[in-house]
Amino acid sequence: MTVDVGAGKKAEDQPGYVAQLQATLNVIPAHTWYASPSGGLTFVNKRTADYLGLPKDHPLRFGIDVGAQWDAHLPFVHPDDREETQENWSTRLRTGEGGEGSFRVRNAEGGYRWFLSRAEPLRASDGTILQWVGVNLDIEELKYAEQALRESERSSRAAFDGIAGLVSILAPNGETEAVNRQCLEYFGRSLEWIKNWGTNDAVHPEDLPRGVELFKKAMASGIPFQHELRLRRFDGEYRWFDNRGVPIRDDFGRIARWYVLLTDIEDRTRALAQLEQMQSDFAHMNRVSVMGELVASLSHEIAQPIASVRIYARAVQNFLDMQPPDLGEVREALAGIVGEADRAGDIIGRIREQIKKAPPRKERFDLNAAIDEVIVLGRNAIISNGVSVQTRLSEGLFPVHGDRVQLQQVVLNLLLNAVEAMGAVEAAPRELLISTKQDHILPVRKR
Repeated sequence: MTVDVGAGKKAEDQPGYVAQLQATLNVIPAHTWYASPSGGLTFVNKRTADYLGLPKDHPLRFGIDVGAQWDAHLPFVHPDDREETQENWSTRLRTGEGGEGSFRVRNAEGGYRWFLSRAEPLRASDGTILQWVGVNLDIEELKYAEQALRESERSSRAAFDGIAGLVSILAPNGETEAVNRQCLEYFGRSLEWIKNWGTNDAVHPEDLPRGVELFKKAMASGIPFQHELRLRRFDGEYRWFDNRGVPIRDDFGRIARWYVLLTDIEDRTRALAQLEQMQSDFAHMNRVSVMGELVASLSHEIAQPIASVRIYARAVQNFLDMQPPDLGEVREALAGIVGEADRAGDIIGRIREQIKKAPPRKERFDLNAAIDEVIVLGRNAIISNGVSVQTRLSEGLFPVHGDRVQLQQVVLNLLLNAVEAMGAVEAAPRELLISTKQDHILPVRKR
């Protein structure tokens, strides 16, 4: 700022100018002051003088230059802020350029408040500094707000880092903005590396295409997403994670950010796999146990075709001893041997299917035929318990899609349980009805 105070005359030699400047500074709703070109504080407005608790006749109230040193005002400044304030003011005087700084100033009661001080040189038309004019703005509340904000940020960060999982905050377009400490520690990489998860080895190669596809769909639709994928730990091991993302919207319904939580489910996945294996083993043991009981009861079923084979074989011998041999009877007897052998083979084959340990095999099969086979397997138990089994199997059933052996195991267990339960009944008839019917038709999906 430049002013014209008249040729060959100093600013302080112009009573009208000084009075006007002081009057102006006194009406400004702030703490204002001016200092000599060398930096010595010369005047403070009434607001500042009253804040500092200056006597009514103090020279600073009237702008009387008493030759104060450039740093004479420092006693008003908080001891912890004096060094920085002194350096800042020294820089202003040395460079002749305006500037600002914040520090605490003591008030009349001895307390301190934060101020933001701005100083500018007032120059003559030839560039000579006539005075330094400044304004101090009370920023105590702002400082408290900043401190509260910092504490809130620290608290939020602590909570963010304390979440049991890998957490990330995304921009509306899906770009990663921040991650918690656990995320950085898991990958052992920087935030910039994590941001490029779609192109580095953070995600298992087999899971990456589907993960990228689901992520892009969520970003485009704004719909929450959830899926499982494997992530590479800092030591190179891939572990399974449950990946959930939800959008946070503003008051206008626009997505402000995304929150993503990755929860380690590796142990759960392994436990489920072990549980499935145990269930499979127990099911196999149960089948073996059940079939062990059936084998004894089925001995009669198997013995019958074997005895028939023996009879047919002796008949063949007799027909061949005849003169001439009766070949027609021989052929019939041999056909009977083949039929009875097939019958025994069918019984043994059904037992083997029920006992063998094999993975589920999905296929379409005739439910009624499967039930008939189960009744044959359980016939000895049915007879020994004096139970009458009737079937009401609906004709024209659509084929069932599933594992035939597993379904037969279920039906066989139900059949044996029912037969054993009725075996203890004395007064009432022991009757078991097995029926099937078509409830509704499901559309067949083309593959």
